[in-house]
Amino acid sequence: MIKIYTDGGCRGNPGIGGWAACIYLPNNEKHIIAQGTQQTTNNIMELTGAIKGIQYYQKHLKIEGQPIGVYTDSMYVINCVTTWIINWKKNNWRNAAKKPVKNVELIKELDELVQEFKVSMNWVKGHSGDEGNETCDETLNIIMDRITNGEDDPCIIDPEL
Repeated sequence: MIKIYTDGGCRGNPGIGGWAACIYLPNNEKHIIAQGTQQTTNNIMELTGAIKGIQYYQKHLKIEGQPIGVYTDSMYVINCVTTWIINWKKNNWRNAAKKPVKNVELIKELDELVQEFKVSMNWVKGHSGDEGNETCDETLNIIMDRITNGEDDPCIIDPEL
């Protein structure tokens, strides 16, 4: 199985934010990608991390016939594409309060990827010592530090942390 760990975060919400994805292949090979931005929200970064992790795997690492599992500490991400989306689609992308669903374009994009590649969505407790989750958290914090220190568009691909 391909395991794609993802995480997103913000300093302030909205504020400086980053996302990271750590992709584990069956041969124990690991790939890490991450990026950030000056002004965003935590939920946008969480969704973006999942999207970018799947996209990177599909474009650069794809192994035919391998199931994909996304592992995240964000119940928001999991609920968006496994539970809430059912009613959102029925209600023309309106939530229970009849207001437009926030982050709808990212949710639609993630849903498309999850459906197309039959991705299983899995929750992992954050900051609990899980290697993939901890690596993502450390990496996105490096990204946010870089933005704080003045880098315009920091990006990490397979960093030596």
